[in-house]
Amino acid sequence: MEQQKQDFNIYIASEADFEFAEQICQEMEESAKARGTGIAKRSPDYIRKKMIEGKAVIALTKENTWAGFCYIETWGHGSYVANSGLIVSPLLRKSGLARLIKKKIFALSREKYPDSKIFGLTTGLPVMKINSELGYEPVTYSELTQDEDFWAGCKSCINYEILMSKERKNCMCTAMLYDPKDHYEPAETKQYFEQNAKGFERLFRFKEWKLLRSFIKKDGKAIRSIKGFFSPLFNF
Repeated sequence: MEQQKQDFNIYIASEADFEFAEQICQEMEESAKARGTGIAKRSPDYIRKKMIEGKAVIALTKENTWAGFCYIETWGHGSYVANSGLIVSPLLRKSGLARLIKKKIFALSREKYPDSKIFGLTTGLPVMKINSELGYEPVTYSELTQDEDFWAGCKSCINYEILMSKERKNCMCTAMLYDPKDHYEPAETKQYFEQNAKGFERLFRFKEWKLLRSFIKKDGKAIRSIKGFFSPLFNF
């Protein structure tokens, strides 16, 4: 059942929202399992820390039940910012809530870190579309933060072995970046995505086929069967 946008209360989370931390972590884990991909695991205490710091956005329904969440992480001494852990309650997906939360956390990131580059990694077209509407552009992994702590967070992802086999130059995710000092206008990046959506969809399928084929399980062991990379554009 879809909700109307005005039914959601989306705001910067605080200590008053601690009660939702465990539910948020549980939904993050379940969502990752359902997608067949991994995300950096976070504890309820970590989520509460983000709330205390004013670096998280939460969404509630008009009945004050939890609806969605996202938080800010900084890397490279604040030169890079990631809007991480975007999660929406399963009952409220396809309601437009994810887009509203992304806009809110993006605005908060720009307010707190006006000079920082904002980046994200995604395995889905819906998130790519939302990011494009905000002014993000597809980039190679080399344009992301090289902070070791960030990449260490990928260890809990089921695709981590693929990432390391490609020397952190490529994986199942597509990288996107918003550079406040050098970027296209949101209308331009949105148009670019709409014109190339089918191409991005094929790219996701191709990456899935090409990269995962390298790690087909045989007798309990991963077998690598691919040599080289894909196109220079995506550092494949």
